[in-house]
Amino acid sequence: WCGNQSPTAIQSACAAEVGLEPDQVTVTTTLMGGGFGRRGEADVAVIAARIARKRPGVPIKLTWSREEDMRRDFYRPAAMARMRGVVDGGQAVAVDVSFAAASVIKQSMVREALNPLSQEQANLSGSDPEGLSGAYDQPYRIPHYRVRGHVTPSALPIGYWRAVGASYGGFFFDSFIDEMAHAAGQDPLAFRIAMAREEHAPSAAVLETVGAMSNWSDAPAQGRALGVGFTYSFGSPVAQVIEVARRGDGSIGLEKVWIAADVGVALDPVNIEAQLTGGCLFGLSAAVMGEITFDRGEAQQSNFYDYDALRMGAAPAFEVQVLENASYLGGVGEIGTPPAAPALGNALFALTGNRVRRLPFNQAFDFA
Repeated sequence: WCGNQSPTAIQSACAAEVGLEPDQVTVTTTLMGGGFGRRGEADVAVIAARIARKRPGVPIKLTWSREEDMRRDFYRPAAMARMRGVVDGGQAVAVDVSFAAASVIKQSMVREALNPLSQEQANLSGSDPEGLSGAYDQPYRIPHYRVRGHVTPSALPIGYWRAVGASYGGFFFDSFIDEMAHAAGQDPLAFRIAMAREEHAPSAAVLETVGAMSNWSDAPAQGRALGVGFTYSFGSPVAQVIEVARRGDGSIGLEKVWIAADVGVALDPVNIEAQLTGGCLFGLSAAVMGEITFDRGEAQQSNFYDYDALRMGAAPAFEVQVLENASYLGGVGEIGTPPAAPALGNALFALTGNRVRRLPFNQAFDFA
C-alpha cells in the first residue's frame, strides 16, 4: 500500500527485490497527495519489500520522516545556460542557446531498469531532449534559431521535478527573450506576440489575453511593476504576468498574478484553474527561496525551517483565464510552473533595473 505515480514500476521493482514474478505482487495505490516526481521513485516501496521478505507473515509499515526524505531525495538537476541573440529593426533575428545539466532520464533509467519507458528514452543516441524543453520547442518565428544541450555528469541523485526540463529551460529562455526585447527597444509583451502570431496563433492569443487581463498597456502605480513570462510546455501555451511592489521597509511583495492558458479542451475548468495556480505557486516558491546546498555530498536542508515555501501571507492573488483555441488536448498539471520564474525575474527587473540571472532570487532581493 503506497501513494505512487507508477504502480507498474513499483510492482516490477518490488518483485525483483524479493525474487517474485510481477504478477505475484499486488500494489494498492492509496491517495497520493503531492507527487511532483518524487512518488515516481520506487525506493521506499522496495525497502519495505526488502524488510517484509525478512519477516514473512508480519505486516510492515515503513515511514520516512520529512528530514530523512529531504536529505535523501532525488533533486532537480543543477543547470546553467549561455545565451546569445541578435536583434535588428526591433525584431529577433537569431537566438543561440546552450544548456548544461545532468540527465534525469539517464539516472532514472539506472534506477528503474525494468521500466520500458525509461529504457526507450535512454536509447536516444546519448541525448536527452527533455533537458532542452522550454527552449527548443518555443513557438516563435525567429529566422536563425539554434539550441544545443550538454549532458553533464552528476554524483548527486537527481530526479523528476514538476515540469522537468522546462522548469529551468523556461527560465533561461524566456528571461533572455525579455532581455532581447529591451535590447530591441520593444515592449516585452508586444515583442513576444509579434514572434508568436505567425508561428502559433494559440500562443499569441494567450499572450494577448494575459495582456488584457493585467491592463498591461497602463503604466503601473509608483513603486509597482509588471513582468511577463511565457512558456509552451506539455502541449499547452501559458502566459503569466506578475505584479510586484516595493514595501515601506524596502522589501518586495508579490501582489498579483494573471494567467492565461490554452489547453485545447477544458474538460474540468475548476481543476484546471487549481492546477495553474498551484503550478505557479510551486514555481514561485522555488524562484524566490528554493535552494538545496551540499557539504561533502550531504544535503544541508531538512525541513521547513531551512527549506521554506511561500506561505499564504506572502502569496499573490490570482486571476486565471482558460482558452480553448488549440486543436488538440494539452497538458495541465505542470504547465503553470515554467513561466513563473521568468515572469518574476522580468518583473523584478522592471521594478529595480537589476537583471538577475541566477535562482533563487532571494540571494539578490529581500522579499516581504
